[in-house]
Amino acid sequence: MVKICCIGAGYVGGPTMAVIALKCPAIEVVVVDISEQRIAGWNSERLPIYEPGLDDVVRQCRGRNLFFSTEVHRHVGDADIVFVSVNTPTKTCGLGAGKAADLTYWESAARMIADVSRSDKIVVEKSTVPVKTAEAIEKILVHNSRGVRYQILSNPEFLAEGTAIQDLFAPDRVLIGGRETPEGRAAVKALKDVYAQWVPEERIITTNLWSAELSKLAANAFLAQRISSVNAISALCEATGADVTQVAHSVGKDARIGPRFLSASVGFGGSCFQKDILNLVYICECYGLPEVAGYWREVIRINDYQKSRFVNRVVSSMFNTVAGKKVAVLGFAFKKDTGDTRETPAIDVCKGLLGDKAVVSIYDPQVTGEQVSRDLAMNKFDWDHPRHLQPLSDSDLAKQVGMAADAYEAARDAHAVCILTEWDEFRSLDYKRMFDAMHKPAFIFDGRNVVDVAKLREIGFVVYSIGKPLDDWLKDMPAVA
Repeated sequence: MVKICCIGAGYVGGPTMAVIALKCPAIEVVVVDISEQRIAGWNSERLPIYEPGLDDVVRQCRGRNLFFSTEVHRHVGDADIVFVSVNTPTKTCGLGAGKAADLTYWESAARMIADVSRSDKIVVEKSTVPVKTAEAIEKILVHNSRGVRYQILSNPEFLAEGTAIQDLFAPDRVLIGGRETPEGRAAVKALKDVYAQWVPEERIITTNLWSAELSKLAANAFLAQRISSVNAISALCEATGADVTQVAHSVGKDARIGPRFLSASVGFGGSCFQKDILNLVYICECYGLPEVAGYWREVIRINDYQKSRFVNRVVSSMFNTVAGKKVAVLGFAFKKDTGDTRETPAIDVCKGLLGDKAVVSIYDPQVTGEQVSRDLAMNKFDWDHPRHLQPLSDSDLAKQVGMAADAYEAARDAHAVCILTEWDEFRSLDYKRMFDAMHKPAFIFDGRNVVDVAKLREIGFVVYSIGKPLDDWLKDMPAVA
């Protein structure tokens, strides 16, 4: 039996290994993590992450050929293939602070693998890492090998949260990068044979190591760029009376462009886009490509602009002050069908409102009040460290926030509602009931374009929807507070 061990039981490691175990019953798969709380969650009936379909996959395999354990050294030592899916946060101090990836956890994992290995191993990069990381990891392993031979592969993940299980069942592609040597090609084939048990061979792409590492950063940069592009157009639509939904639909009909990732919003979030683009910026600067670095930096700047523009619109529309006013925030996760709040635009929007002394009431079907408090008290970039190493600031912002049991409770006695996550339930709320329970004039600021603007205006709301023609009320208000 081939034995696989994955270091890191997070949003990538857990679901990926669960699907490998389901599709490859002859392979023993163990997911290890130093967090006892996280491993206990994976062994319980309430998994530590929410992902549609994940519960069923884990239930079918757990205890059969899928195991979750804190015995990191034992299982890494026993494995034939070791996936490394540890955090690669953005550095907050030192060389490259604010841009470069911090490879502390990756280096620690590599040194641990070298310490406990007594048999040859294939070590697979599953985390998103800078180009040439494999070379650095290879040096650590080789110089501490004690006669053990290692092959390093890059196998980046291309999962979208909310559809991760379906993405794993039927991926657009599986990318495997390895050394172009006989040993490297053999290692690539070994990993390819695992995926080939359910992925069509034509969808398994093999490249050299550096192409695989860069492909992940490039893919995320391209996707984020599309979002920033349509968000930039949304600001122009509001200024001219155009409708960004209609513009995006027209543009997306061009076969060269396509319709995906052209939905205007309050901004992109998640664990990858900003971090990977900042990493790309740093790499370009290191290789003497300032113009290329500047190009990608603008993608981040537009995303930051979109979030601040949204807050400015809220404040300026409400007589240029939200002090003491209750604002309901519907949705805190960075997208629907996940409880993940990493880099969610809701953090910056809430901080902006709280900074203007608003009273914020939040409802999200999958995010706990504890998580919201941590996110609002955390410094930038600290979210990507293991939970016990996440330093929290002394900010009192989190104390000014209330959590609601549902959308109606959040909106009761509120002056405004901000929709920041596109949860399906927000499309079918009883907005008349909500309107009746709010102060007048009652505002709705739709950061995801999920509501029927005309119907809400008939009810009596003053409505702002990203990139849509402005309500007459808003035309008289400045765009910047």
